[in-house]
Amino acid sequence: MMAPTYKIAVIQLHPEPMQIESNYCKAARFIKDAAAKGAQLAVLPEYHLTNWIPNHPQASDIYSQWEIYLNKYRALAKEQSICIVPGTIVERHEDPATKEQQLLNAAYFIDNKGKILGRYQKKNLWHPERPYLTSSTHEPHEVIETPLGPVGLLICWDLAFPEAFRELILAGARIIIIPTFWTLSDCSPYGLAVNPRSEALFLESTIAARTFENTCAVVFVNAGGRVGSSKLNYAGLSRVAVPFLGALGDETKDSCEEGMSVVDLDMRHVEEAEANYQVRADLAREDWHYVYPRREKMGRTKL
Repeated sequence: MMAPTYKIAVIQLHPEPMQIESNYCKAARFIKDAAAKGAQLAVLPEYHLTNWIPNHPQASDIYSQWEIYLNKYRALAKEQSICIVPGTIVERHEDPATKEQQLLNAAYFIDNKGKILGRYQKKNLWHPERPYLTSSTHEPHEVIETPLGPVGLLICWDLAFPEAFRELILAGARIIIIPTFWTLSDCSPYGLAVNPRSEALFLESTIAARTFENTCAVVFVNAGGRVGSSKLNYAGLSRVAVPFLGALGDETKDSCEEGMSVVDLDMRHVEEAEANYQVRADLAREDWHYVYPRREKMGRTKL
């Protein structure tokens, strides 16, 4: 049987700080345009509704509205008959044990009928996030069965951890979707002095490596803007990456500006990569020598 081709919209949105309603409205316009172009899936960046200003005086109230906007995306997915990963939405919850307030950074997969098929809470927090966000820590990475086949969700700094990808492909993921808020100024002063585009190099190199070493497609969607338009230098570079070809998405893959690419993802590239490299086949062997990913059989091994 022929491998399917999926049309995916990567929406490199510029999130205005704490302007939740106007950011949603802009995102909805992009999604409607994507649906009109025949896209089956639209993906937005991390923090696309609010930007990342956790100490903003209105942050707590705004983060309490998370469910309103999740339901808006569910209604929009049904109305436009398109699957949506609405980037990430920061959720304010009360810890049932301690009664303390917690902030969770979560990504959802919503199908084209408006049903939530899966949710992922960010596990690997970037160190400036750790005073504010609660990690999913030891919860397993779970694969979601979707109209585009088995999908895994990761978020931003998860990209730096190959273990996350391994866990997902061991569970059968063929597409891994990564909403991201990654800027050029995330680099240290030393790194920026050596190479002002060091973070772009990090992203381009790592995404290419992940798609080859896991024989999967990677849908990477970052925030956009204009370099120098604020104190943050938006990296952009949103793309769909596949083995053999690398980055797809002409409007965004080499750009830092807000925009959208609609990409045809031919899953034959993924199938042929596995036939060639046999990464999944090796990982599935009972005598495979790296045991640490096999948590379901071996228990957690401390590294």
